Amino acid sequence: MTTATAGVLRVLSPRDLDSVMQVLAKDPIAHCFVASRVKGSGLDPWRLGGELWGWSEDGELVSLLYLGANLVPVETTPAARTAFAERLRRIGRRCSSIVGPADDVSALWPLIVDSWGPTREVRAVQPLLVMDGDSAVIPDYGVRQVHESELDVLVPACVAMFTEEVGVSPTSGGGGDAYRARILELIRMGRAYARIDNGKVIFKAEIGAIGDGVCQVQGVWVAPEFRGLGLGAPGMASVVALARRQAAPVVSLYVNDYNTAARRLYERVGFRDAGTLTTILF
Repeated sequence: MTTATAGVLRVLSPRDLDSVMQVLAKDPIAHCFVASRVKGSGLDPWRLGGELWGWSEDGELVSLLYLGANLVPVETTPAARTAFAERLRRIGRRCSSIVGPADDVSALWPLIVDSWGPTREVRAVQPLLVMDGDSAVIPDYGVRQVHESELDVLVPACVAMFTEEVGVSPTSGGGGDAYRARILELIRMGRAYARIDNGKVIFKAEIGAIGDGVCQVQGVWVAPEFRGLGLGAPGMASVVALARRQAAPVVSLYVNDYNTAARRLYERVGFRDAGTLTTILF
């Protein structure tokens, strides 16, 4: 246990669930990923996929930090960031990225950069977008939930999208089996959507997280040979409608600020700004 500035840092457990959900409820859209992990695990360490650290001030839980494959700060106060950084420097980097609200990430990163760097890329401005109604764009009714029997069709499209977006393949370093298992899990949970014509993925997207009334879409992709044909907006309109009925009434996603084509597409579909995230890739 670490103490600093009259605060207490500790790894949280199932008995802290109610207090954790109160912190996450301060911004359900920005904290959707962590809320999804918490709700899905009940803070059971075997199901959480990492650790959830908490920072309490005057006996009240005020800040969180999720440490798994990603590091995600939540509602961090200056004192919390100082305490989190002290422990993060001591244990060293265990994650492949830091992602979260821009203010939290930009304030935490300088405190650990000396021991955690170098980075592969910093995406400082990623607009967080949201919709709480269906799109005015006519949906592509060919977009549907992917069937388990279509796993081998979907995986190459997911690999292509991930590689294009992140810059490295998710199958590198022997990660192919784990990545394939994750895609299968999304299909089985009904969170993978696609338009598949003649055994080929034309458009696809997944729901990566379902928090408290909010779901987060990821992996939006149109096959390269079909880009520029106007398929993206109808496809996203379908995903929004399906996700709102099958996952959560509010649909969110985040996009790189320099991806002007995607930002125009999401604006056309009806997404509006709900904040800014920052991602640091290692």
